[in-house]
Amino acid sequence: MAGHRGDVPGARRPVGRGRLRDGAAAWREIAWPFPRDGWPAGRAFRCGIVECGAEVEVYLRPKLGFCNCDSGVADDDEVDRVADVDMISPRFVPLRAGDAVDVADMPGRIRVYRLDGSRTAIGIAVSHHCDLMAVAAQGSGDAVQIQRATLKFLEGREIRRWMAAAMEGR
Repeated sequence: MAGHRGDVPGARRPVGRGRLRDGAAAWREIAWPFPRDGWPAGRAFRCGIVECGAEVEVYLRPKLGFCNCDSGVADDDEVDRVADVDMISPRFVPLRAGDAVDVADMPGRIRVYRLDGSRTAIGIAVSHHCDLMAVAAQGSGDAVQIQRATLKFLEGREIRRWMAAAMEGR
């Protein structure tokens, strides 16, 4: 990673080259897999079954100016609307009520979904002032595995640094 994003927070390096290391799990950056919409493309990462206990993909991007400045991410309905799970599949069903979560020192909510009746997805929406970080993840494992791998990834120093820079518009 030297000479790439580790030197300049938020700087882009070629997609698909190199890995992010966080403990035993190795994450590889992949191309943003979704069509363009009203928000800039984000970053996407993949972790294999050997490293993460399940095949997991995580997609994250800032949505600057998109959050309620007073209440932040207030409820599960907001997670359903903004976390980009619908980009993975328009057929997603919440499995249970969401929970409060803190990601990179930003408060928000996390919720687990079933996609297309067979895959697991996680939606996370966290806020900083009036800005939102949307995180969606999907995987082949059960909800606990996917959630654990996703949250561990988001705790990594390099991705936390990128999220902070992205939320500042850099």
